Amino acid sequence: MTRIDRTRELDQLAVTTLRTLAMDAVQLANSGHPGTPMAMAPVAYTLWQKKLRFDPADPIWPNRDRFVLSMGHASTLLYGLLHLSGTRSVNPKYEILGRESVTLDDLRRFRQLDSRCAGHPEYRWTSGVETTTGPLGQGLATSVGMAIAREWLAARYDKPGFQLFDFRVWALAGDGCMMEGVASEAASLAGHLKLSNLCWIWDNNRITIEGDTSLAFSEDVATRFLGYGWNVLRVGDANDLAMLERAFDSAERSTDRPTLIVVDSHIGYGSPNKEGSHTAHGEPLGEEEIRLTKRNYGWPEDAKFLVPDSVREHFANQLGRRGGEARAAWMQRYEAYRVAYPELAEELLLIQHRKLPAGWDSELPAFPADPKGVSGRDASGQVLNAIAKHVPWLLGGSADLAPSTKTRLTFEGAGDFSASNRGGRNLHFGVREHAMHAVLNGLSLAKLRPYGSGFFIFSDYARPAIRLSALMELPVVHVFTHDSIGVGEDGPTHQPVEQLASLRAMPGLLTIRPCDANEVAEAWRLTVEQRHEPVALVLSRQAMPTLDRKKYAAASGLRHGAYVLADSGSGGASFVTDGAPDVILMASGSEVALVVAAHEALVKEGIRSRVVSFPCWSLFERQTPDYKQNVLPDACTARVAVEQATPFGWERYVGLAGRTIGMTSFGASAPLGQLQKKFGFTVEAVVAAAKSQIAAARPTFMQP
Repeated sequence: MTRIDRTRELDQLAVTTLRTLAMDAVQLANSGHPGTPMAMAPVAYTLWQKKLRFDPADPIWPNRDRFVLSMGHASTLLYGLLHLSGTRSVNPKYEILGRESVTLDDLRRFRQLDSRCAGHPEYRWTSGVETTTGPLGQGLATSVGMAIAREWLAARYDKPGFQLFDFRVWALAGDGCMMEGVASEAASLAGHLKLSNLCWIWDNNRITIEGDTSLAFSEDVATRFLGYGWNVLRVGDANDLAMLERAFDSAERSTDRPTLIVVDSHIGYGSPNKEGSHTAHGEPLGEEEIRLTKRNYGWPEDAKFLVPDSVREHFANQLGRRGGEARAAWMQRYEAYRVAYPELAEELLLIQHRKLPAGWDSELPAFPADPKGVSGRDASGQVLNAIAKHVPWLLGGSADLAPSTKTRLTFEGAGDFSASNRGGRNLHFGVREHAMHAVLNGLSLAKLRPYGSGFFIFSDYARPAIRLSALMELPVVHVFTHDSIGVGEDGPTHQPVEQLASLRAMPGLLTIRPCDANEVAEAWRLTVEQRHEPVALVLSRQAMPTLDRKKYAAASGLRHGAYVLADSGSGGASFVTDGAPDVILMASGSEVALVVAAHEALVKEGIRSRVVSFPCWSLFERQTPDYKQNVLPDACTARVAVEQATPFGWERYVGLAGRTIGMTSFGASAPLGQLQKKFGFTVEAVVAAAKSQIAAARPTFMQP
């Protein structure tokens, strides 16, 4: 047998191993999708063995190629690749650990509690998984962010004789991914930006959960992508390894556009069922079907999770050797780069460990007291620019709204990222909210610090990607302006009501709504310091008074989520009264100034009032019981919360007997002042509610 024949034999043996591992894992779990991993095994195998620049011994090497399994239901395919390649596990501190990322025991525990082989791939849980996938199309959109990151990193850090960043991004997608709007948005953006380092591989198997794709999908995908400006290739048989390799070669040669490879396949490779079709999309094959399929492969029919030693050796001799050599050469190049460009090399270390450069907050502005004040968005724009000058890898943009969200970087050298300028830090996403936030996730997965902005009402369009930011623990900054009925004349279609409560309900996301310019500055300071937590900054369009921090508590209290802003008779640094207050007024954002005015009116009447600024519920919940008791003492049951949003959730802090002045309907189209009167956001209404609460809290014998 010639070396070529032996290699071909090992190739087929490896493909069969991937298929049988998928069958066995899904069958043992009695849950999962065996068909797609079986159909796509030769495609993924050829990519990994012949092309992917990935070192299993160091799966977080910065210049590795990225492999994104957008069709996350085919997770056993990725787990099989990680096992056969011997990929090592990495902990959150970026230390290589001794264990394998995916062992055979992990595969045997597919979809079981705490298994490294979850139902869909999860970033930070299983090393070698580049991004969490499951919601179809998200992986594709995220891969665009990774591809942008490569271009930006190369533009800033590559120097003559030092090519540090030339990795490619490969994504494997299914019919569902092609139907999802987020993928279409992202594909359009990728074509516009000419991201030639990006390749999507479409498993054109013409099947979804409900049946044949002809039920709902008949478009010419190839022509659509040609219209987007992509290079489109076709492989007529997913089992043709040689043709697949030639297609991958062609994708690598593309220098001016991304590539879509259309791969025709059949979802099942077992024997036909009684109706003459292959196994269903999302069900285990069944023991009898597995035996028949293994017999067809020439595989031991009763063997479970069988992995021939020769297959592991084959992966080590190709993928492992190629990736190891590439990584070693890169590390040697980087050491020389550290000598030639020490400051840039230090930046790369900071980026990889999500750390900040010294002096990053040295120009953070402090805003003087001003009864007219500035809007949250205007203050944010000033603070963002002050920080971004000192954090070169902080970059981002807007879904066509930067002039309104004030997120454009305006200092010298910031520039616009485009097909002709890869070093620009202002990104233009177009009117593509969903794709924008998914792209931000991809940028963050490459360790850059991205932000994206839009009107708060359109967070609904972006929510799936924001949820993945939180699930993956990525420090993405989601900036939202026009945060309430303060939008005014644009009316209820643009006035967010339920969005604030919705984002507050999301685990792992810090939702911060600052009350004035100095709280905005503190919010940005806290946000940039995050290493594993995304932030939603919720900012006003209208001006908010800048509070006199000599009279009221310092804005640094924002870090606690809620803090005592004012107490009756305080007027100094302590901000406490003798005894519990008669009433507690609490609010976030622009409504804090309203409750401060009500507080001042109550104090003039001799009522002991307290104001609590409440910018972030989740941060407050992390405080000690003593701290929370000091801010919201149990002894004071008279409480009023004010927020131009749904009152949903405020009962946690005002109590069941407390009062929340909020929105119980959608807004209306009118100037802000008229809206405030219509919906009860006035000093008079807050004072009346406070007095009512005080009266209700008094024992009967104390009533006048």
